[in-house]
Amino acid sequence: MSDLPLWLQWSTAALLVVASLLGLIGALGLLQLKDFFQRMHPPALASTLGTWCVALASILYFSGLHHSVVLHAWLIPMLLAITTPVTTLLLARAALFRQRQAGKDVPAEISSHTHSDAG
Repeated sequence: MSDLPLWLQWSTAALLVVASLLGLIGALGLLQLKDFFQRMHPPALASTLGTWCVALASILYFSGLHHSVVLHAWLIPMLLAITTPVTTLLLARAALFRQRQAGKDVPAEISSHTHSDAG
């Protein structure tokens, strides 16, 4: 039997269940959506939110276990919050490039020419 308070055990368990449900929702979104660009968002969002829930559950559990605040678990979702948007952007740009090379109908590339004022 654990010496943690019952509310802490239930809170930790609830956060882990929410995290697993978010992972399931992300996986279902990945399966249901037809286009690569639509498929990028559900797993990225769900996994990020799920990771925050797991980190909070870890903080609650180990803080209660050690009777002090344990915050080192926040490092994982912080790094994930930084790297997930960058990875998503790189994947989207690579997919756009491949579809343009294949001649598919995708948005045109943005011109890098600057406009000068003749004022």
